[in-house]
Amino acid sequence: MNGRRSNIQIIAEILKLGEDGASKTQIRNSIDLRHYQLQKYIGFLLAHGFIDRLAPENCRFTYRLTEKGSMLLKSISNVLEALGFEGK
Repeated sequence: MNGRRSNIQIIAEILKLGEDGASKTQIRNSIDLRHYQLQKYIGFLLAHGFIDRLAPENCRFTYRLTEKGSMLLKSISNVLEALGFEGK
């Protein structure tokens, strides 16, 4: 493939970080996204109930995976593994 991540791979990376809870800054820095890209993905995941935004700690919201998000992450991981993209 071309070495670029798909939208699905980026979503899986965000969901994975949400398992332990993460701020936008932690997410952005961990998976190397621009601010506008992060806003788009976070908005999508919130709107569809895959993550929750928790009350601010130290003036930062924390984003955490929901049950629905956990199911999606497992499904994405299975598909990526079957296609040979897992771990890349």
